Amino acid sequence: MIPESFIQDVLARTDIVGLIERYVPLKKGGANYMACCPFHNEKSPSFSVSPTKQFYHCFGCGAHGTAVGFLMEYCGISFRDAIKDLAQQCGLQVPEEDAPQQDRAQLSSLLEATTRAARYFREQLRHAPQAIEYLKQRGLTGEIAKTFGIGYAPDDWNGLRAAFGSDYDSPALLEAGLVIQNDAGRRYDRFRDRVMFPILDQRGNIIGFGGRVLGQGEPKYLNSPETPLFEKGRELYGLFQARQAIRESGVVVVTEGYMDVVALAQYGFGAAVATLGTATTATHIQKLFRQSEKVVFCFDGDKAGRKAARRALENSLDQLADDREVRFLFLPTEHDPDSFIRAEGLEAFHRAVHDAMPLSEFLLRELRGDLNLEIPEERAKLVHEAKALIPKISAPILQLQTIRLLADDAGMSSEEVSHALGIKPPPRNKAAARPRAGRSAPIGPQRQLLRLLSQTPELLDRLPGDLPELLGDSAECALIQLFRDAHDHDHFGPTTIAALFQSSQNDAQRALLRELLNAPEEDTPPAREDATHNSSKAAQSELDGHIANLRIAMIDHEFNSLRQRLAEGETLETAEMRRYAELPTLKQQLRSGQKTS
Repeated sequence: MIPESFIQDVLARTDIVGLIERYVPLKKGGANYMACCPFHNEKSPSFSVSPTKQFYHCFGCGAHGTAVGFLMEYCGISFRDAIKDLAQQCGLQVPEEDAPQQDRAQLSSLLEATTRAARYFREQLRHAPQAIEYLKQRGLTGEIAKTFGIGYAPDDWNGLRAAFGSDYDSPALLEAGLVIQNDAGRRYDRFRDRVMFPILDQRGNIIGFGGRVLGQGEPKYLNSPETPLFEKGRELYGLFQARQAIRESGVVVVTEGYMDVVALAQYGFGAAVATLGTATTATHIQKLFRQSEKVVFCFDGDKAGRKAARRALENSLDQLADDREVRFLFLPTEHDPDSFIRAEGLEAFHRAVHDAMPLSEFLLRELRGDLNLEIPEERAKLVHEAKALIPKISAPILQLQTIRLLADDAGMSSEEVSHALGIKPPPRNKAAARPRAGRSAPIGPQRQLLRLLSQTPELLDRLPGDLPELLGDSAECALIQLFRDAHDHDHFGPTTIAALFQSSQNDAQRALLRELLNAPEEDTPPAREDATHNSSKAAQSELDGHIANLRIAMIDHEFNSLRQRLAEGETLETAEMRRYAELPTLKQQLRSGQKTS
């Protein structure tokens, strides 16, 4: 865990105005700097950056934070990576035991090698008419080629020697996957006669390459091998370039190849990324949900595309939440995204993305397969096959809705299907209903939520995006953000709360942390697989209950405020009167949702 003192030192040395100005054009407005918010669409600037407070705040969408928070939100990176970036800019070295100086020096040398190689490939493209003609045939302009840093690797066994000279024999080129060394110790370039697509991480570093062969050679597409910089199961092509478009559109489309990403951007759809020669992984999906709450997987309609979609489906299930959406878009068999948008146009592609198949529909379609549901044995097989998928759905309401749809197909009740799938209704928050001996029960949903998250930190990934608004300017909200920061870089462990108590200078936070530290430990029976599953579901149900209670409290506050204004003889506007009439219904819906969750 990065020491609190070091984080404070980094923030003290960082000029937030200079940092944000690298990404967003700022204009002086009084004591602060203003811009149109990078986190939502607006025409009039409401995004304010205070140089004295070293803080940003959007009066439109409510986004706010320090330099660390801006990097995390804008670049989609973790807390640890944001601190590393800021520390590097300040000339500081992050104190950490898991990255020795030797490892950091190695990564630095590899990044230098990939950067030099990318520069060489871009220069070679200017002198490669066959590569330029290929890009023109694919409908790409010089501007889009520049945006994605596209280059060309000449048809030369040692072309990179021109860029590296005597450094061609450096270990960095081999470790970065730029060259191959045979048994005799002779080196040659990995990429030859290929259009080159640099692969960037979320900070814009070049970590690898993809090469598309010119002509009929094999393999048609060649990616860098796994290196200390590049792991295919963690990276997504085009994510760095797509971040702004994803924020503006509210959706991210996942394709199968980097040419799809570049072509879609060329024709006006910039919110696309691609996997890199591997199936969609859980890490990919986590990264995608950091960027948008709506993910659309766009695959070819052939057998291979269906297989890729099935893998994406399976790895999405335990990343879902009821405010997240996954859809699947299958293009006609004669098209991929590249050819579709060129043939049909941007608006047609937008419509296709909008009308993509919901995850629940695709899941049930996969389960039905070629089954004849008129036959009892086939219906039984349908429910049996569902055991591998539906229990993994981590969004409680979506899971319930999917069970109901499955029950209709199977000719059974929802309760019968749930029982067959091994899904039991979660207990009704028995721990909270029964005060523990020796201390009073937590007061209010904020305190209950804090205690639940301290005991079950995996739920931090399931918190809604509007949680700060629900919690307000409270000590609980600040502590939950500290919990999330620790959890984001895998350092939420048994000592986290004690470490936070030791470093906190806030009396209210220290009092809450002291309460958590003094809470008696519960005796727990030996874990079984079904018990662990039920415990996880119960924790999720308890979380949903606390969030619903917070929403109800916010509704009560708004309703009472409007009622007070009416009581004082004030005339409400039409929209306010409509809202006043809607609030009791919204409250009742929330209460009903709690009872069925």
